[in-house]
Amino acid sequence: MTDPAPALAGPKPDFRTKPTLSGTRVLLRPVTADDLPALLPMFDDPEASRLTGNHADGDRLSEARLRRWYATRGDQDDRLDLAVVDRATGVVVGEVVLNLWDPGNESCGFRICLVPGTYGQGLGTEATRLIVGYGFEQLGLHRVSLEVYAFNPRARRAYEKVGFVAEGVLRDALLWEGERVDATVMSILAPEWSRHRGLPAVESLSGS
Repeated sequence: MTDPAPALAGPKPDFRTKPTLSGTRVLLRPVTADDLPALLPMFDDPEASRLTGNHADGDRLSEARLRRWYATRGDQDDRLDLAVVDRATGVVVGEVVLNLWDPGNESCGFRICLVPGTYGQGLGTEATRLIVGYGFEQLGLHRVSLEVYAFNPRARRAYEKVGFVAEGVLRDALLWEGERVDATVMSILAPEWSRHRGLPAVESLSGS
């Protein structure tokens, strides 16, 4: 008896195309090196470092190196980096990323970071909904996942609003200033997205 042939992955997503996605509060567009001045506060803020588990101890990369990094985002064919623009002001307030493309399993990781002073306005929730929707509806992803630390309940609530579901806990995943902190693994799947389009609360109300 021969072993069954392995399942073939679908066509590779078109990460080369860097879209512009428009929402009510935010606009997502390709990030460029010219956005660096607006994004620099993310790298300087101790709270942003804590929430993302970045052990830089306040020392960020040089501006020259960061500029080179952002200058090459448009050339990447295995990830998508977009700037988050506050539509009310036209100012870049952060970035969202689909990365860690896993072709065999048609999945990606997700991360978002906003500059200090922009939290709690719903900008991150809408930005997450826009890029995750693009991942499922245009890139053909099956799964998008992330990790969120236990001391960041605000971010977890935002992810849950979009439909991310907690899968499990990575115990003591982060050592931060002498404290060991758990991380929750969360994901959203294509069939779930097709049902609620990033609005699980509305789905729940309609089904009740």
